[in-house]
Amino acid sequence: MLKEFKNFIMTGNVIEFAVGVIMAGAVGAVVNGFVADIAMPLVGMLTGGVDFSALKYVLSPEVKDAAGVVTSPENALRYGAWINTLVSLVVIGFVMFMIIKAYNKMKKPVEAPAPAGPSQEELLTQIRDLLKK
Repeated sequence: MLKEFKNFIMTGNVIEFAVGVIMAGAVGAVVNGFVADIAMPLVGMLTGGVDFSALKYVLSPEVKDAAGVVTSPENALRYGAWINTLVSLVVIGFVMFMIIKAYNKMKKPVEAPAPAGPSQEELLTQIRDLLKK
């Protein structure tokens, strides 16, 4: 059973899947950093200095007691963070599209050689023989 498990783990599909998952995590982190640190500040600047990550609709405000200790945290719909997530999704989708497109371009299909047909002389011979009949 241990040998079968080793054979299963060492197959190309499992290793390729593991590499794909690790690379997806790394690409996701890079794209999230790009969106949060580069794209959204530019979008905010174009929309008049809006910080999308701070946009929210407060359902119930934070409550503090007399000593300043929070007794009830703020309850809010953070739609700005959701907008950032949507932008991340679009950017990640575009990056994955570009990666797959480049991969498909590099991976040229192997064309099987066309089956050799009869030569011109053989065809003419067949036609002549048919005409003789």
